[in-house]
Amino acid sequence: MAKIGDIDVGNFPLLLAPMEDVSDPPFRALCKEQGADVVYTEFISSEGLIRDAAKSVMKLDIYEKERPVGIQIFGANLESMLKSVEIVEASGPDIIDINFGCPVKKVVSKGAGAGILKDIDLMVSLTEAMVKHTKLPVTVKTRLGWDEESIKIVEVAERLQDVGCAAIAIHGRTRKQMYKGDAKWEQIADVKNNPRMHIPVFGNGDVNTPERAVEMRDKYGLDGAMIGRASIGYPWFFREVKHFFETGKHLPPPNMIERLDAARRHLQMSIDWKGEKLGVFETRRHYTNYFKGIPHFKEYRMKMVTSDDSKDVFAVFDEVEKEFGDYQFV
Repeated sequence: MAKIGDIDVGNFPLLLAPMEDVSDPPFRALCKEQGADVVYTEFISSEGLIRDAAKSVMKLDIYEKERPVGIQIFGANLESMLKSVEIVEASGPDIIDINFGCPVKKVVSKGAGAGILKDIDLMVSLTEAMVKHTKLPVTVKTRLGWDEESIKIVEVAERLQDVGCAAIAIHGRTRKQMYKGDAKWEQIADVKNNPRMHIPVFGNGDVNTPERAVEMRDKYGLDGAMIGRASIGYPWFFREVKHFFETGKHLPPPNMIERLDAARRHLQMSIDWKGEKLGVFETRRHYTNYFKGIPHFKEYRMKMVTSDDSKDVFAVFDEVEKEFGDYQFV
């Protein structure tokens, strides 16, 4: 049974990864309904928080129905990170997570995200200071290293544990790899198999089928799986993995009515939370996967992703139900 601090997160929990412009409250709600055990917010800039930047502050919104929920922050300046911890704590999350893994240039160039993998001492000292600055469990998400030549993840994880990190999620790629090539789970397993490690070690990267989740659990012995890209536009992935764990069989994919219901709710929740313009715009990335594999669907998908008025998008959903309501997914 995995525990993050005093929070019991179950036997091999499935965690929704923090994803920029993806893991917002509407999407987290859908994933939670479908079986996600722990959800994380989009990553939030510590500098943005202390400047009271509207976009950063908005990302602090969390709701009772999604607990346990972690708020993830990134930064490389100690003073800013500690101030942001105080702001985050006031929002009432269950977990504070530090992003030491984002490979995006605009984050890395500031020494934050995966950029901090070039300075492990700073990574450890920041974590220690944040642990001491809050009563909430502090977790870390990171990568194997900056590049192949600098991988010291076993030592890094042990040092983070020793300064009070409550759990670690490791993406099985280096920063140099970005999202290319295969995630190397055996190097995450090396962390788990270190006899000095006693905090949960969660695997991240390429968990894209129920079979792969079973492999991460049974072959590599990790404590849980953090799910990212496989869930975008497909929150049912969580329930499918859990069903496969229990039965060894695949659940039938969601039918068209289930998909349309999720798409409608997703769009409406996004509008309610972000407003019309952003709600319409930021839900678009999910539609490809909501309706993946349907033949002769391009016309409808184009309408969904180019319409700026939610009424038009809802009208497309109605058209799809009329035209494809009986379509059988395989």
